[in-house]
Amino acid sequence: MDIRIDSVNKSFGQGDGKIHVLKDVSCTINESEICTIVGASGSGKSTLLNCLGGLDRPDSGTILVGDREVTSLSRKDLGRYRRDLVGFVFQFYNLVPTLTARENVGVCQYLSDDPMPLDDLLADLGLADHRNKFPSQLSGGQQQRCAIARALIKRPRLLLCDEPTGALDYETSKEMLSLLERINRDLGTTIVIVTHNMMLSAYMADRIAVMYAGEIVEIDDAVEQ
Repeated sequence: MDIRIDSVNKSFGQGDGKIHVLKDVSCTINESEICTIVGASGSGKSTLLNCLGGLDRPDSGTILVGDREVTSLSRKDLGRYRRDLVGFVFQFYNLVPTLTARENVGVCQYLSDDPMPLDDLLADLGLADHRNKFPSQLSGGQQQRCAIARALIKRPRLLLCDEPTGALDYETSKEMLSLLERINRDLGTTIVIVTHNMMLSAYMADRIAVMYAGEIVEIDDAVEQ
């Protein structure tokens, strides 16, 4: 499922307080690639990811994901797009504190007509022994694995990850990126990762887009592994 981003602009606020967060952003991401979007805080990375996921609507420009022009979808069709095609992984996990790891993942299996087997997925992500624990009883890495399992259970064709290692230490971050790399290899999932850490992303990405002040200022393709 190829992604075509063409001349996307996004602003927040009005009048003198208006902030141009995305400025004529264009980029292509091929099906089954891992693309990392890197840049300093405030460069527009997360806003671009939210536009890809249909959480924010650009002011102008187009985003084509497969055969769907995301920027022209109605609110109802955006809901279907997020349900059917997109999985989200956030920096701070967004797990429900009163549900166990298994329950947190399980609530999303009903969004798909063909979900991945829940217990098999937990085992594959190293959570089988922790499935009955609540989020407060899990380490940061385990919570992030739970968040990834929740995103994967509905078999998304596009996985969007916003600073997935931002709250993790260096070694756990490397493990998490290796896990995402394996998901891409085994399932063919197109993965877009927003991060400020160039070193952690460079070794695994097929494409690296560098953002600065709302613009993509550099794109490196086909990084050698």
